[in-house]
Amino acid sequence: MYSFFSVMILICAVLLILVVLVQNSKGGGLASNFSQGNQVMGVKKTTDFLEKATWTLAICLAVFCLAASFTIPHEKKNDAPKTEQTQEAAAEDAAAEDAANAGAEATAE
Repeated sequence: MYSFFSVMILICAVLLILVVLVQNSKGGGLASNFSQGNQVMGVKKTTDFLEKATWTLAICLAVFCLAASFTIPHEKKNDAPKTEQTQEAAAEDAAAEDAANAGAEATAE
């Protein structure tokens, strides 16, 4: 499921980049190509479509990012072996510390 959302995030991001690049900050861009002959879509309708597409893609991108964060795969934790290993390591550390303390006492005398 996480890989699905990752692919959707990539697709949405690429489409958002393309839609933003098609727009012109001064009202030109793709809409200026239709200004001479208002045949199928007028200038106003083209800019409205690009604005709606931008907002839709931005919202989809945010939703996909949130959904992906909830579906991140986690490793299953197996506490039993780790507990045994931790106890063994603690016992070894205690034994090494006792040996070090006994050696330090012997040299001090």
